[in-house]
Order: sequence, then C-alpha cells, then structure tokens
Amino acid sequence: MVLQPIDPVSDSRIERKTAVLNGYTYHYLYGVPPPGYFKATVFLIHGWPDLSLGWRYQIPLLLDMGFRVVAPDLMGFGGTDAPKVPPNPINLYGLKRASDDIAELAKQLGAEKIILGGHDWGGFVVWRAAQWHPELVSHIFSVCTPYTAPHREYHSLEEIAKGPLPQFAYQIHLASGEVEKSVNSKETIRQFLKGMYGGTGPNGEYVFDPEKGVLAENLLKVGDSKILNGKELDYYVQEYSRNGIHSTLNWYRTRKANWEEDLALLDKKTISIPTLFVQATYDSVLKPEMSKAMDTLCTNLTRGEVAATHWALTQKPEHVNAIIKKWLENQGFRTRSSL
Repeated sequence: MVLQPIDPVSDSRIERKTAVLNGYTYHYLYGVPPPGYFKATVFLIHGWPDLSLGWRYQIPLLLDMGFRVVAPDLMGFGGTDAPKVPPNPINLYGLKRASDDIAELAKQLGAEKIILGGHDWGGFVVWRAAQWHPELVSHIFSVCTPYTAPHREYHSLEEIAKGPLPQFAYQIHLASGEVEKSVNSKETIRQFLKGMYGGTGPNGEYVFDPEKGVLAENLLKVGDSKILNGKELDYYVQEYSRNGIHSTLNWYRTRKANWEEDLALLDKKTISIPTLFVQATYDSVLKPEMSKAMDTLCTNLTRGEVAATHWALTQKPEHVNAIIKKWLENQGFRTRSSL
C-alpha cells in the first residue's frame, strides 16, 4: 500500500506543535488517527542533515495502523532551539540530553510507554533513550544505525578514522568549523542539501565523501536530487536557514561528552526489549558489518534490510514501511482493519 507522504506546507493528518522541554523549546510534528483513538505512541527521531519531515513516508503508515505519532526536530534543527556553544555546554547536543527531552515530551503528552524509531543520529538517540529511560521505552526500531554499546575506554574520532572505521573521517571535518564557512547562505544551503541527498555535478562531482567530509569546491556544481526536491527541498532550505548549519554540526562535537555520560550505562549494555534493525545495504558510512555485535547485545532482535543508500526512509519508503509494519504486527500491534 502506497501512502501519500506528509506535505511540508499543509497536511490535515498532522499538527505542528511546540513544547518547552527542560528549558528549551522544541518543535514537533503530531498526529493522531481519526477519530482520536490510538493503540500506542510512536516517537520518530531524525538524523543529520535531516528534519522531523524526514519521516514523511512513515508517519502516514503509523497513523494508518492506529498509532499516535510524535516527530520532533532535534536540538539545533528546524523549529527547535539552537543554543550557542559556548557559552552553553556541548552536552545540550548529546545523547543523554536528547533522551531526557524525549522523556519529558512523553510525560507532557501523557504517554507512559512509547515506541521509539530512529535514523542516523536519531538511531543513536533511540538506543540510548532506552537505556536512560528503560521504564518508558517498550520497543525500538532503527533504520541504518546499529546499536553501539557504551565503552569504558575513550576513543577519539581521529583514532576511529585511522583504525576500524575510516569512513567516519567525515565527522572530523563536520566538527572542525570549516563547513560553516562555505555553507552560509540560502543558496549554499540549497546546494549542500541537494548534494547530501544524492545530487551530482555534470561530471559526476559530489558534495560528500565519507573519508573527507563536505567538498566545498563542488557545492555550486551539483544538480537536483531525486529524493529531496520541489517543495520538500524548499521547506528544508527554509528550516536550515533559521539558525544556519552550525548548530546542527554540534552533534559531531559531542563524542567525549557522550562517552563521559555513557559511563553510567556500562552495566546496561544489553538491550532486552523488542528491537528492529533495518540495514540499508548501500549505506557508505553505516556499513552492514558494523551491526555484527547486535545479535548478542540485543536479545530480542529482528533484522531487516533494504537495497538503498543511507536515505532509505525516502529512497525506498515502501520497502522500509513494509518491514516496520510486519514487525509491529508481529509485536501484537494489529492493523486497524483487523481490530
């Protein structure tokens, strides 16, 4: 079943809401299936450089299945606050803070239990949220992002890139402050987004290289993207122009802060609640081999895969949705037509 994606301008299926969470204002998309009854609440957490609207193909599926859906813009993104660092601590962009803010929003919405779905950075967030707030999270699904357990030893981005994950070197560039020098106007934001979502230049020039980062020299060369264009692209440009790209890149400056806070979770490495991991087989950063340890660390794990790049949510939405739908039904959440 092909469902019409959420329209970025106006869509009767969702409301755009704000909430003050632990002192900062978040923007989120909110949907309840008609006539107002819902069987459970699903939170959808996006990644970089994405927004809550990155779930535009999944929100209709979940509403159609009878779920209440909450999709926030993460700290520094879209309509959510973007506190400056310094003077504020970088922990505001960390996994624990995001987890605590999700828990606070769930409390404000009266949700005693939630299902968490994540992609990219949102995938890292949902795994940690289940560890920081085990009483809240009943199920997890993550697209592209495998579970990584807390570690006692600290490893810098430089160590990681020189060692087991050379494709993570881009994170060093994103954290450096260099990207903001070239992505600093509506025009360059538009070109950057087109390139990040697969647009290339006339001679195959690309904007993103996993081992280098953002290639500024190619920004103005790239053409249209097949998966982010038209009014969706216009919406993204508008939202990224609110505060610029700098605040979103703070997520790549949190490695040590996240490690320090993770030390409190060393005795919670195993995740026993039902989990679904959807691997994008052509993801150039979050490669399939990175998920090998999940079979022992996630004791109630279901796996799925889709022949897509990192942007599986919008590149192959029917395939992703079919996997999520089947898993939820197997967890006892039957479709509305079978209630």
